[in-house]
Amino acid sequence: MRKLNRIVSALALSFAAMAAQAAIPVATQAPVKNVVLVHGFFADGSGWRGVADILARDGFNVTVVQQPETSLDDDVKATTRAVNAQEGRSILVGHSYGGMVITQAGNDRKVAGLVYVAAFQPDAGESLKDLADSMAPATKGIKATADGHLYFDPALFHADFAADLPAADARFMALSQVMPAVQAATAAVSQAAWKSKPSWAIVSTADRTVHPDLQRFMAKRAGSTAIEIDGSHAAFIAHPARVAKVIEEAAVAAGAR
Repeated sequence: MRKLNRIVSALALSFAAMAAQAAIPVATQAPVKNVVLVHGFFADGSGWRGVADILARDGFNVTVVQQPETSLDDDVKATTRAVNAQEGRSILVGHSYGGMVITQAGNDRKVAGLVYVAAFQPDAGESLKDLADSMAPATKGIKATADGHLYFDPALFHADFAADLPAADARFMALSQVMPAVQAATAAVSQAAWKSKPSWAIVSTADRTVHPDLQRFMAKRAGSTAIEIDGSHAAFIAHPARVAKVIEEAAVAAGAR
């Protein structure tokens, strides 16, 4: 009888401990502290400087990926290397084409959540070209070279890519733009990480490079928490505080899961 009582008491204590653990508010969970930033076409990692500085000031460990843009697969591998170099889980953030990259790379077990910034959010089997063709942007500035790369017409860069940046800054970005391989734009993702990971989407309402309504459609389809910014395609540069705030909110929410 005494042995039975001891067993009952032990079970009661165990259930009490489980109940106490379950009662801990979600808000007490630690946020994800790693943030990996992925740039898009016609830009490079330096565009994340303002966002990265804010995140670092607020205690986040920030990594900026300088992917080669030779193919979607190469860019996913570069991003996955950055994720796997971190201690613990990461929030993946992608701008524009970077959304394609994080949608595939985000399937890694060390990715806690995804943040899309004026970005493409493909489903499995979709390429950037598929999505852009489904709802054409306002700009006519994206052109191809004879050897299979893309570039943004410098004459249209300020108005259509970075209208909310000073003209001098937009001019330098146009002169120093990264020219991606066409095959990076035509390759499809095989698995959409937003189906299994929480996601957030910043929609740039004055975007002339990725149609704002396409951004809204993709965010709604993915079930992303959507935030709208009155900004150009380069909103991640022009509005770093707004973008960093969303990333930090994502880190807290993803850390509670």
